[in-house]
Amino acid sequence: MRNSWRGALCSALSVGLLASPIASLPAGAEETVETAAGTGVIINEAYVNGGSASAPFNRKFVELHNTTDAPISLDGWSVQYRAAGTTTKPTGIATLSGTIPADGYFLIEGSGNGGAGAVGAALPTPDVRSGLNFSGSAGTIVLSNQATALDPLATGSVIGAPGVVDLLGYGSSNTFETITEEGPGGTANQRSMNRADGADTDNNRNDFSLPATVTPTNSAGEQGAGDPEPEPEPVPEAPAPGTVLPIDQIQGTGEATPYNGQTVTTRGVVTAAYPTGGFNGYYIQTPGTGGDLAADHVASDGIFIYSRATVAEVAVGDFVEVTGTAGEYYGLSQITVEAGGMTKLSEPAEAVKAATTAYPADNAGREALEGMLLHPTGEFTVTDNYQLNQYGEIALAVGDKPLVQPTEIAPPGTPKNAAVAAENAARAVKLDDGATTNFMTDANKDQPLPYITPEQPVRVTSSATFLDPVILDFRNSSWKFQPLTALTAANAGEVQPVAFEGNRPESPEEVGGNVKIASFNVLNYFITTGDQLTGCTYYTDRDGNPITVRSGCDARGAANAENLERQEAKIVEAINGLDADVVSLEEIENSAKFGKDRDEALATLTAALNETAPGVWDYVRSPAVLPALENEDVIRTAFIYKRAVVETVGESVILDDNIAFSNARKPLAQTFNVLGGDDTTKFLVIANHFKSKGSGSGENADQGDGQGASNPDRVEQATALVAFADRLKVEEGTDKVFLAGDFNSYSAEDPMQVFYEAGYINQGTKTDGYSYVFSGLVGSLDHILASPAADATVSGVDIWNINAVESVALEYSRYNYNATNLYSPDQFRASDHDPVIVGLNLTPAAEGADCVAPTKPKRGPGQDHPNSYGQQMSEYRKCLAEAGQG
Repeated sequence: MRNSWRGALCSALSVGLLASPIASLPAGAEETVETAAGTGVIINEAYVNGGSASAPFNRKFVELHNTTDAPISLDGWSVQYRAAGTTTKPTGIATLSGTIPADGYFLIEGSGNGGAGAVGAALPTPDVRSGLNFSGSAGTIVLSNQATALDPLATGSVIGAPGVVDLLGYGSSNTFETITEEGPGGTANQRSMNRADGADTDNNRNDFSLPATVTPTNSAGEQGAGDPEPEPEPVPEAPAPGTVLPIDQIQGTGEATPYNGQTVTTRGVVTAAYPTGGFNGYYIQTPGTGGDLAADHVASDGIFIYSRATVAEVAVGDFVEVTGTAGEYYGLSQITVEAGGMTKLSEPAEAVKAATTAYPADNAGREALEGMLLHPTGEFTVTDNYQLNQYGEIALAVGDKPLVQPTEIAPPGTPKNAAVAAENAARAVKLDDGATTNFMTDANKDQPLPYITPEQPVRVTSSATFLDPVILDFRNSSWKFQPLTALTAANAGEVQPVAFEGNRPESPEEVGGNVKIASFNVLNYFITTGDQLTGCTYYTDRDGNPITVRSGCDARGAANAENLERQEAKIVEAINGLDADVVSLEEIENSAKFGKDRDEALATLTAALNETAPGVWDYVRSPAVLPALENEDVIRTAFIYKRAVVETVGESVILDDNIAFSNARKPLAQTFNVLGGDDTTKFLVIANHFKSKGSGSGENADQGDGQGASNPDRVEQATALVAFADRLKVEEGTDKVFLAGDFNSYSAEDPMQVFYEAGYINQGTKTDGYSYVFSGLVGSLDHILASPAADATVSGVDIWNINAVESVALEYSRYNYNATNLYSPDQFRASDHDPVIVGLNLTPAAEGADCVAPTKPKRGPGQDHPNSYGQQMSEYRKCLAEAGQG
């Protein structure tokens, strides 16, 4: 069970660690008070586990308190964060502005843990939103009266340093006030580090404690009402030595064992054993339990026995008695058993039955099954396979669909958005491999990955059917299904509990029309390889060979020609298989940044496409007027097209906007026409690649609304793009405009609303597919938007799921990373984004005027396309054929 006051998690960027309680001073340490309490603004409360399992709030925060009787301006101040053990400048900075009232508070919101499983209520309206990402176990938080990063802080006690108004070092941080490294641990999931009545003795140990509740308060005096902490179970009296307690009594009905820290004895049948793989223990369950569970089943009959000393002595089916210490480990209830603490019993025991039940939608239901043998019923769908490549772990969703990004479906802050997030939390669970193996470390790359094989790719959207029982447990902040022993190459065929089934689309769905346009992110296609530059470092395969550039130089792609050939082979297969006539490309090398012709990488890719499809492809040349090279990125957007279908009209145009696109690739526009067309068949396509969600500060910091960092910048880019398109409509003489590319915005986010308000129609929302997978959630970052006149020509749309749904283990960048080499020179996982393709009916005005293209209905949760769509499409194609248009 998840402990209500322990089991804290690290930040999303680090592995979760159990938070130590506030430690006492070591012998001989001084408790010198170097400044008086109540001298100004202080760090009053710090909560560093927002969004984690059992968290009352979904975001981390720092609360300041003004201990004086006059308001204080915080303009130009900041809250800064430095990770434990580092000696550099603080890396996380939240700039402050505004006033903290006399004897009042000020709330700075940070990031949140949890991804699809994030829990907790929203904070009261923060005074400042930021992307500060505090570790849940150790770190240093600084209140500074300067906005820029502090000079590297000294290690040890820091009091009165320049720029430092107040400082909190917690856990094993090397920087603190007075107290040594053994000072305060990070918060537990349901508790914060909190001062008592504003006490500030410049001693982190004395000043901070872990109260029972988390109380974020903003400058308006609004205090958060987080999810209440469950009432703890009464602490029972310690059992007399030798007293055998039933397992369900040790588990209890709450989130933590009521016998935490006490010596207990219990009996059970071994249901799963992990002598290898890192778990170092086994599960036992009360004889005769399981099967059809009673309606009043509220406490688990199974528990984990952590025992390096005895795990090799037991086998599944053994009836054992164990004596050890009950406790919680990262939220998992367990009994720690030392040597001599386990006895095999000779008396017969009734067999344990696998509980046949649906996966519970809430934590209370899951707690009642924690550690038990379970045969899950109902449908499950793969919703993420990214961690399969590293930890042998697959994210599942209850039901026949993957989990969806809430901002793909509805704008942030709306009830529908909240409903999607709640549904995601109810449906999310993971399938593990019974081990802690990290397959990306050199020591483990020679071990084959579990579950995935060349014949079974385990795609997102694949169904997962449980063939055999599993154990339900809680590890690393997630509920997981565990096989009954660690999966290995030797036993996978016998003990793998799940079968996967899913179809790979060899080609896109038919979209009709006489012209097809598409968008394709080619995942850092660089012909300038790392070995041609100086300073590059590399990601290497299991033999130490460089595969892709890691850092140190401007190249972002293949390490050398051999790996470029592998990357190129997949891209060529994908683009030729896409069967589009105009393709906008994103993440292709801007060769001018390497002293070459700007189009050299584009020309190289076009030549590679023509090797497979001779004479088919050409590329759009860069315009004569180019942005200053220093104002461009090393990646760019581009166009390729089929010469037998379309032709370019005039020169391409780049939006040379150094304000809106100072941190993104500048849009590239090109007017096309069908061969033999007239002014009525011209169309304009603008290729785009907006700022990513991964970084931003100030107003561009992650606001915690699901839209990621730099959302204001993307809104500005969308606004500038609409104005650019409006200008080109006049200059190019066409109102048929398509905006294509990687917008780094899900379909209901703020930047997309700019397009919708300008009249553009998102073609991808006419399908039931999505182009991207992140953190266990599907959604579309890649879009083709059509002006009303352009939309009237659309005959069909598809998102070809060949990349995002496939495991990263198939990428060229993971060639020979694992004993099972999953690379193949085919179209699958040519990129991390799926291409979007749109069919257009573009014929001269006199022809085909009576042929009306049907439009797929907009998708919605739980909705399928009407059966009439296929019939309407057939009639439309027949009309075109009779008119001689294809």
